[in-house]
Amino acid sequence: MLLSTPRTRDMLSRRAGLATIAAASLAASALLFAAPAGASAKAAHPMAPHSRAVAKASASGGNLAYGGGSVVTNPTIYIVYWGNQWGTGSTVTNDPSGEAKLQLSFFQHTYGSGDAWSNSQTQYCEGVAVGTTQCNGAGTAVGHPASNPVAGTWLDSSIQAPSKPSSSQIAAEAVKAASHFGVSGDNVEIIVDAPHGVVPQGFKTSYCAWHDHTTASNGADLPYTNMPYVPDAGSGCGANFVSTGSSGVNGATEGVTIVGGHEYAETLTDPAPSSGWVDSTGSETGDKCAWVSSGQGASSIVALNGANFAVQSLWSNNFSGGAGGCVTHYVSSGNQG
Repeated sequence: MLLSTPRTRDMLSRRAGLATIAAASLAASALLFAAPAGASAKAAHPMAPHSRAVAKASASGGNLAYGGGSVVTNPTIYIVYWGNQWGTGSTVTNDPSGEAKLQLSFFQHTYGSGDAWSNSQTQYCEGVAVGTTQCNGAGTAVGHPASNPVAGTWLDSSIQAPSKPSSSQIAAEAVKAASHFGVSGDNVEIIVDAPHGVVPQGFKTSYCAWHDHTTASNGADLPYTNMPYVPDAGSGCGANFVSTGSSGVNGATEGVTIVGGHEYAETLTDPAPSSGWVDSTGSETGDKCAWVSSGQGASSIVALNGANFAVQSLWSNNFSGGAGGCVTHYVSSGNQG
């Protein structure tokens, strides 16, 4: 049975009043996409490829500010492997770069005290005044899982994924997956994984991945991510972006976790773009720190509960006494960097 709560209905009502604000913020974004069927009149929020990233200081746009919408207070991840190109039964058998296994392992390790990377996003919250930049314990904070946040995976082998799916087709698959899992609401993130060789419209040339929200079959909100087969994009979407050293990380598939982590963090803080936390230019927490290759906030290999992964840094408003900056580890407001 799909979930529908007073909080979900309140958030949906509040978002309706934010449509004009969200549209204005997105107009300032570097890339715009048509809203998927069933979604609000907003554009999906994309991560630009390394080859098209705009060279600008991460401080451009200032700190993130609260837009009045929701954040994810109890993160729960569901992954759908879209199409029989992944395999014809219930097990993934066609994954030449090992994306599915790496992605799953990455998210299974983003929890508890052993994850001092995504923990930085717990400084952001909902239920405070619009324009707030420091929650300081007020409102309801972004949640950080105490244990593995992946609640389910599903190989949808009943169909063949389109060779060049549109945003509306991706949204429809997210809704189908939510029905399969029996979930909906702002604390859910459905990740739609396209198989090797499938190129969603705009992938490689305009974006590496994007996140958005749509409406589940029960009318509740549904955050989801369009996750193409990232290794197909090579260096444009993160391959060999970070020096791996003796970490055991495979440089060819670094983009899976760099891009996947980017979208996860932005879903946590802005599940319905752009009504959550964005800066004055419309950039989200991952955008402000994407493709940093040196200096403060450079992408790096981090240990998450004993396993190593390549990640980008995330924006922290309370870094450097409130000046803000990109950080790859966060234990507390006084222990981050």
